[in-house]
Amino acid sequence: MAECVYGLHAVASLLRNRPQQVQRLLLQAGRRDGRVAELAELADGAGVAVERLPRAELDALVDGRHQGVVAEVAAARATGGESRWSEQELLERLADIADPLLLVLDGVTDPHNLGACLRSADAAGVTAVVVPRDKSADLTAAVRKVACGAAETVPFVRVTNLSRFLKALKARGVWLFGAAGDAEKSIYDSDLRGPAALVMGAEGAGLRRLTREACDVLVNLPMAGQVSSLNVSVATGVCLFEAVRQRRG
Repeated sequence: MAECVYGLHAVASLLRNRPQQVQRLLLQAGRRDGRVAELAELADGAGVAVERLPRAELDALVDGRHQGVVAEVAAARATGGESRWSEQELLERLADIADPLLLVLDGVTDPHNLGACLRSADAAGVTAVVVPRDKSADLTAAVRKVACGAAETVPFVRVTNLSRFLKALKARGVWLFGAAGDAEKSIYDSDLRGPAALVMGAEGAGLRRLTREACDVLVNLPMAGQVSSLNVSVATGVCLFEAVRQRRG
């Protein structure tokens, strides 16, 4: 059984970074523009079979806007690959990274938000994105589409017990910054240099109690307008690039 990855950016990233996972590339019949031709060339170079199908057949394969491009990926591999690390693997790799920057998402269930967070994480050079195994979105085709290729490049870690994992990070010298609207300290007044993890809460609910208690410091984003909070993916991008700004000094 195969899983479908769709969209120009997601499929291009898959062919560049994980071509061995792709069983077949399906292109919309009649579409021969430069971007599609590039994908066909990538597939040919990787030895991936290419087929052209009517748009209606592609529509039936996926639940989303495929842009005339669908890649069939073996189901067992679609949930594996180098972009997924185990929690133990991440903890072991931290020893070899001078100043890791981690993104921890506590219960982000919307696939579009997860995809957008992955895209920001890739742009910010994040070491890995960590999510709890339960009550969190996984790397689905919809997430990969929104991530525009970042799902194939950013290490993704699902942990069984998030609170316990955060304690393991602290034991390895990683400072935990939890985003909370009621925090007294602004993220702009926080030192995000050195080993750090930004911990973002779920849409609406925010950080869970145990997650909040595990953080070393809680920070807020100053809000000057009438709305009380930002979408989690937008807030994640703002926080990550404040860390990038500080680290570039």
